[in-house]
Amino acid sequence: MNFHVSHENELLLKTVKSFMEAEMFPHEERVDSTGEVPEELGRQIEAKAKELGLYACNLPEEVGGGGLGYDAMHLIEREYGKTSHALHAWAARPTEILLACEGDQREKYLLPCVTGEKRELFGLTEPEAGSDVMGMKTNARKDGDDWILNGSKHFISGPCMPDFAIVFAATGEDETKRGKRKRVTAFLVDVGTPGFECREGNKCVSYRGYKTYQLSFDDVRLGPGQILGEEGKGLELSGQWLGMGRIWVGACCCGKAERILEMATEWAASRKQFGQPIGRFQATGFRLADGAMNLRAADLMVADAVERAERGAMEDADAAMVKVYCSEMLNRIADDAVQIHGGMGLMEELPIQRLWRDSRLERIWDGTSEIQRHIITRSILRPLGA
Repeated sequence: MNFHVSHENELLLKTVKSFMEAEMFPHEERVDSTGEVPEELGRQIEAKAKELGLYACNLPEEVGGGGLGYDAMHLIEREYGKTSHALHAWAARPTEILLACEGDQREKYLLPCVTGEKRELFGLTEPEAGSDVMGMKTNARKDGDDWILNGSKHFISGPCMPDFAIVFAATGEDETKRGKRKRVTAFLVDVGTPGFECREGNKCVSYRGYKTYQLSFDDVRLGPGQILGEEGKGLELSGQWLGMGRIWVGACCCGKAERILEMATEWAASRKQFGQPIGRFQATGFRLADGAMNLRAADLMVADAVERAERGAMEDADAAMVKVYCSEMLNRIADDAVQIHGGMGLMEELPIQRLWRDSRLERIWDGTSEIQRHIITRSILRPLGA
């Protein structure tokens, strides 16, 4: 690990490592081959996470969470990155925007997510509006005091069938300096509400067993108490989650890259060709050297972003830089590891092929590399009026 860790966080790290060794690593191959996390295993991970104080550790103590700061969460997310989302997602870190719940919403949605009685989904992406959020077709129109919700979402991920979804929908348009802009609102929509269908969607070759869901809304009637936060402030809420979410993607990528690099190094040191370990050949050794340098740079970039977040100074471009650099760093290391292993790198008998497949998704979800570069470019040019 390429950054300093306090004594208190060293103890936390030891706990997380032991948790993963006992509850997650032994089940990786079975979950990948079957494409499912058995309910019993998922609940076992969930129960152990609660016992260790890791369940909902990202939420404040005043709502019953673990109250861990960004510095501690950085370590947890980095370690969790070494295994599959299908497994560590059961040790839930509920969406922080649920802290916007008010009044009865806290008892109905926020607190049950902290205790594990309920699970939520974050419903933003649509079939025709992935990176283009302003292309959102899902909409809600006012009907008296109620709202009528129509539309669909897809690629909405989670470990198991949720109890409710945080759904983002257009509720009108606002005039801005750049023309009309959709006004987006976040709604809390219970599974089982008439007109709301939630079903399993496409199966991904990355993180097999981590489910994607398709959500469809056909004249779903929602009361005024189903709005999360304020009407028209949905994008601000989503931004709060996406910003740190991209930092945690970066941390996960660093953890996975470390694990892959260790495997590649051991193989390069033990596999012999032409009478010597293949790591002694520059074609192999330089791949390891590049991987070590790139991982160190990525770790330091994540640590810098976490420090900025701790003091409230992190900007969208900071998170974008972390997300694009770390995800692409991981993909380079994973691809090099396959090459170092040769044919065995693609055989099911070794975990390299699974980690390689899992790594590929990181450049896509939570905003593609192209979108991250757009955010960075915008931050450079806008101060100059361009």
